[in-house]
Amino acid sequence: MFHHKIKEHPISGGWYSMARSGQLSSLDLSLPGMPREVLAVPMEPKYLCQQCQGVLRKPFQAQCGHRFCVYCLTQLTSSGPKPCKACQQEAIYEEPQSILNISDAFPDNAARREIDSLPATCPNESCTWTGKIKEYEEMHEGKCEFERTTCDACHAIILRTERDRHNERECEERTLNCKYCKVTFNFKEIKAHDEICQKFPIHCKDCGKKKIPREKFPDHILSCVKSRTACAFSVIGCSTVVENEKQVDHEQSSVPEHLRLLLVQVGRCLQQAEGPGEWQEDSGLGLYRAPEEGAPSAGGAGQARGLEKKLIALENIVCVLNRELERTALTLEAFNRQHHLDQDKIDNLTNKVRQLERTVNMRDLQLAETEGTLRELTYCTHDGIFVWKIPDFSRRRQEAAAGRAPAMFSPAFYSSKYGYKMCLRLYLNGDGTGRGTHLSLFFVVMRGKYDALLKWPFSQKVTLMLLDQNNREHVIDAFRPDVSSTSFQRPISEMNIASGCPLFCPLAKLAGKSSYLRDDTVFIKAIVDLTGL
Repeated sequence: MFHHKIKEHPISGGWYSMARSGQLSSLDLSLPGMPREVLAVPMEPKYLCQQCQGVLRKPFQAQCGHRFCVYCLTQLTSSGPKPCKACQQEAIYEEPQSILNISDAFPDNAARREIDSLPATCPNESCTWTGKIKEYEEMHEGKCEFERTTCDACHAIILRTERDRHNERECEERTLNCKYCKVTFNFKEIKAHDEICQKFPIHCKDCGKKKIPREKFPDHILSCVKSRTACAFSVIGCSTVVENEKQVDHEQSSVPEHLRLLLVQVGRCLQQAEGPGEWQEDSGLGLYRAPEEGAPSAGGAGQARGLEKKLIALENIVCVLNRELERTALTLEAFNRQHHLDQDKIDNLTNKVRQLERTVNMRDLQLAETEGTLRELTYCTHDGIFVWKIPDFSRRRQEAAAGRAPAMFSPAFYSSKYGYKMCLRLYLNGDGTGRGTHLSLFFVVMRGKYDALLKWPFSQKVTLMLLDQNNREHVIDAFRPDVSSTSFQRPISEMNIASGCPLFCPLAKLAGKSSYLRDDTVFIKAIVDLTGL
């Protein structure tokens, strides 16, 4: 059975455009995907961002067919192209198609429109809002009064509407200004600050006066008439404690007692300075009896010699300590110099490690590029005819149906050694109008090294075939390029938008004992008419 239809992939008519740096600047790149709870319908893999695992927000489709939020893809490739982890997990990793690069991805507007039209509910508890995803993103997200947020200071979970009250009255980590001294401190430190604040008002318990600043309270105690203080003669033994206003009366009435205490204190001082004597107290009067004549007065001289010995010993100790201090200072200075030298070595080694890391990264990229080139040289042809062998068809088909790997790219092939560079793109579960019912097969013009020497737009007839392994009845579809389509202009990125046959082959042809599927393998053939080249 032969099919001769001219069909074009829906995305070739301008439904999509490849990502440009100028376009990305106009998009909102500050948010990853939406939470899964937003969807009011079961979550399907095609709505899922491969990076953040949320509902796609402004979806971009990479070369390998996986979809990412524009924010996630931008963050993922911010330091350069990265391998697609989803492809690696699915065991269909194919370079260079599985290398994620923001310049090779394109906005998946069809997926975005489909997601925007899905029913949505607010995931916040107690909120009854319902609508569509687009309405949620534009009018409700970030504005819901039931939305719970995390306090930046104490990390408590609070309602958005209660954030101001929480920040002002409840947050344990909130910052306050002392209303007395204007010093800034943490709420937890309020009690400790009140204990040391010099402007904090203090209540005098003696006179009852309030709001006395702490810094002026010592002066108040001295002048407070009701404050009780020890007698000024307490240093010589008076134990009386009286109010300030009665201090003068106490001193006047206690003169004899204060003189007696003073006389005893002076006598003790003289006894210690001049030698042994004898003090007696009689009727409250201190009497001093001098030593008898002829008695040796050697106590003062012995005490002086003892003090002199102690002084000499102390001087020796000070000299030893000074020498130890000098040695310690020299050792510390040597340690400081060695520390600076070690720090310089560490800095130099750190810089060398960074340089080596950059070199290794460059080598890895060069190795990946070399492996890609070697793979391309191994499988590519240069006569416009390419046969694509696809093993493990059943597994790949299941992954495509589950949305994990909806599309796969063939190795590149050429019209001649210096001719057009091309590849095929196959959807095992169909795409567009053929989704779920047909194999969808598309032809892709890629950027080649010799494009400047070729005739543009690409206008050669393309024939696509699913080979009957009994060599009897191949499935064939052919088309001539629409020269006005961007799919066939000279590529300005790695590959143009795919164009071909969404309804290439019904999946029913591959069921049962199909001659197109043997040993779980199918063969697809592409023939480019080289007439006129």
